[in-house]
Amino acid sequence: MTEKYSLKGVVLDAPDPRELGEFYSRLLGWELHADEETWVTATDPDGTTGLSFQLEPDYQPPSWPSRQNIQQMQLHLDIKVDDLKAAHERAIAAGARLMEFQPQPDVRVYADPVGHIFCLFTD
Repeated sequence: MTEKYSLKGVVLDAPDPRELGEFYSRLLGWELHADEETWVTATDPDGTTGLSFQLEPDYQPPSWPSRQNIQQMQLHLDIKVDDLKAAHERAIAAGARLMEFQPQPDVRVYADPVGHIFCLFTD
């Protein structure tokens, strides 16, 4: 018998899980659940995917692009959008910071309020 595995979500460290959860809730239009002092989860409208945030008081933001001897990015989020310009405006309004280095014309790289890197892209 083969077991079925499915990725249900991703967890990001944060110095303030609630604050970061609220940012991604604004950015993605998701609702916050599991709202505790050390753990917050944002869930997509159909409830199939979650993005959680756990307390890490010693969190250090990654560098972008990566540099030696500085915290390197362990992962980043890729978020597909229909309209890159509209998504950019929404990201900035939510509190994202557009990164200086942009590797491709159909991708925009941002940092969330605590420095996690995420990309908005179109097909």
